[in-house]
Amino acid sequence: MNMKLAGGAALGLATVLVLSSCGSTDSGGGNNTQASAGGQVTLKMVAADYGDGPGKPNSGETFWKGVVDEFQAANPTIKVDVQVINWNDIDKQVATMVQNGQVPDILQTGDYSGFVKDGLLYKTDEVLSPAVSGDMLQKFAEFGKVDGASYGIPFVSSARALFYNKDLFEKAGITEPPKTWDELKAAAEKLKKSGVTQPFGLPLGQEEAQGESFLWMLGNGGGYKDAAGKWAINSPQNVETFTYMKGLVDAGLTTPNPGTKDRKTVWEDFGAGKVGMVNGGPMSIPIFDAAGLKNYAVAPIPGKAGPLDTTLGVMDWIMAFNKNGHAAEIKKFFDFFYTGNAATKISDTYKLLPVTNGGIQKLASDEKLKPFLDALPNASFYPFQDPKWAEVNPAIKQTIGGAVKDDPAKVLGELQKTAEAAG
Repeated sequence: MNMKLAGGAALGLATVLVLSSCGSTDSGGGNNTQASAGGQVTLKMVAADYGDGPGKPNSGETFWKGVVDEFQAANPTIKVDVQVINWNDIDKQVATMVQNGQVPDILQTGDYSGFVKDGLLYKTDEVLSPAVSGDMLQKFAEFGKVDGASYGIPFVSSARALFYNKDLFEKAGITEPPKTWDELKAAAEKLKKSGVTQPFGLPLGQEEAQGESFLWMLGNGGGYKDAAGKWAINSPQNVETFTYMKGLVDAGLTTPNPGTKDRKTVWEDFGAGKVGMVNGGPMSIPIFDAAGLKNYAVAPIPGKAGPLDTTLGVMDWIMAFNKNGHAAEIKKFFDFFYTGNAATKISDTYKLLPVTNGGIQKLASDEKLKPFLDALPNASFYPFQDPKWAEVNPAIKQTIGGAVKDDPAKVLGELQKTAEAAG
């Protein structure tokens, strides 16, 4: 959402819990899940922070405490200890937990596939009621499967579109949003000439470089894999794409040093009126609103020859580790999350989209979310189902930003080697 939906978010648990930073402060996990003398079971959960960090009104700690309190009030024999970690660190910290044998019971993050090959996860039908499974958006749920069995449960979703500042467009003499790359470049040149310091916001930092890159790849018929399912990171289409992007960067038409910029920073700059155009999702809207930006609009993302006929569909995942047991307690938590009002709270707080038909129906009247809800059925996805993605994704985040600074073919070629050697 890194959705990353960036992009995702989650739901709630109960009253008995007193959270320190919404959970334990250690980096460990699973071994503290034994039942107490009174029959209480403690579930260790690790979750990504969709907010602005500790102490902020929309922090993950605050969100999860509310969820936990509500859940535990209804389930007093189940305690949930939640540790919230920011997106830049969660993959590394969870990897350390797993390596040390201290796995959590529940993990909410951007990927699940790497844990499947090691046999660490419950299957979905072991920890999710049939009624909840049946309400999932089918296209999304299918991506939770590996070799025909489902392990990853879609947590939240998002789609992407082009945001543009209508005031800056008017000042630069631009009458409509760009539909092609060349129109985007022409608009960026006009914006720069009118004094806009960042005509196009280009976040290729480690937070979600894989998402921004994928959007550009889609615009040229590329992607991380080809139609046969083989890795194609250094395909001619992708090399051409990054060569074009590098030209925009070299001409000063984008965010400076995009390989060092995370999306939140660029979205904040858009909200502050410093950026003319930027790719974003519904989770961008609270940032723009908080900055007081009113006069902006949404359009399809430009491609090489025309607007994209698809978009990046981002799913974050929630999953259950099987080492410590407690499948029954985990199922109660998951069912609470998906059938209660927690998913709606996620959308209200972070403008992320539900992954159930019921949740989508509840939001159908929200005009700000409508363009993204409409885009979900035709979305394209990362190759989540390939267990190698768990190794390839971090490598992309760390290095693909260099493809608009150095030789695109070389940078993408090294990533191709990483993908072919993974796993």
